[in-house]
Amino acid sequence: MSAVVVVAAVIVASGERVLAAQRADPPALAGGWEFPGGKVDPGESEEAALVRECVEELGVQIAVGERVGDDWPLAEGYLMRVYLCSLVSGTPQAREHLALRWLGPGEYYSVDWLGADLPVMKTVENLLLRD
Repeated sequence: MSAVVVVAAVIVASGERVLAAQRADPPALAGGWEFPGGKVDPGESEEAALVRECVEELGVQIAVGERVGDDWPLAEGYLMRVYLCSLVSGTPQAREHLALRWLGPGEYYSVDWLGADLPVMKTVENLLLRD
């Protein structure tokens, strides 16, 4: 059986600020910080899933950009694919999360990232600060 694909949006603003979202559930992950996103529905493209998830979770329209890294491991049977994204319209609202926070350089690790998202943040930091 193939893995369930989960997509995550690294929403970047002002060139180097990224949006972090604090999970509300499940209890084992509640309070940890992640990049917003969710499962890709059958027949849905990864890009379409990201756009849909950001509308549902944050109330914003995004533009999907380049993919970050390869497949990121999650719990058994799941893998995460991550994309750099930008806001097209709207202001992010915590509809399904406890809180949202914009993090700039020097603040990227000021939140308690979930285990799967921490290596993503490290890779994104290298991408954003390479220029």
